[in-house]
Amino acid sequence: MTTLDARFGAALADLCEEAADLVRPLWKSGLVVDRKSDDSPVTEADRRAETLILAGLARLAPEVPVVSEEHASEFGAPGRIGRAFLLVDPIDGTKAFVRGDPNFTVNIGLIVDGVPVAGAISAPATGETWFTTGQGVLKRINGGAAASVRVRVWPEGAAIALVSHTMKPQTLQALADRYGFHGTDAMDSSIKFCRLAEGAADIYPRHGPTMEWDIAAGHAILAAAGGRVEAEDGGPFLYGKAKAGFLNGGFVARGG
Repeated sequence: MTTLDARFGAALADLCEEAADLVRPLWKSGLVVDRKSDDSPVTEADRRAETLILAGLARLAPEVPVVSEEHASEFGAPGRIGRAFLLVDPIDGTKAFVRGDPNFTVNIGLIVDGVPVAGAISAPATGETWFTTGQGVLKRINGGAAASVRVRVWPEGAAIALVSHTMKPQTLQALADRYGFHGTDAMDSSIKFCRLAEGAADIYPRHGPTMEWDIAAGHAILAAAGGRVEAEDGGPFLYGKAKAGFLNGGFVARGG
């Protein structure tokens, strides 16, 4: 039986890095961009990475069901799910990948009883990988030695929010007034959770929709590093919303 706790993150990290190695040569290679039914982009890189990850998870954890983005997009998400399952996003930030920007990631998260308990994220463009352990979160770069990371204490007067590139100025000001941050950094993908987890920023408010596979791994990493993710109303942010197609509502991710 697979170890269904934070320690599984190390195995997931190895698999994320395998997928990152596959994806990296395809970045900036002029891949054809197709459109899914929701008009979001998908490329051969997404499909190849997902195939690799699903095969790896079948070896690592054959007893744990998997919900993955491209499979769900093509065949539909399951209408029900068990207490333990895996969420896979083979490339989170496909729009950034297509533009040639570096902030796209490979994500795998493990959910138990609605809570993300283990996760790994790899950033193919930079070689960075973050993953949960029994003692917190480790980060390694290009397969080097892993080092512990942790959120930072909220810096009064200098807090940084991570936001979308396309956020309108009036929306940004409303968020600053509500949450009290002072500066911003715009980037795509779940790497925002990792930057919070390693103390490079302080808050990531997301009031628009996401899918569970977009953020589960990042949520697990941030929580293990001392941060938290809350629903927009301040309540717990849970997973396994099969009847809603694994669609999320708004949330706020925080560092220390």
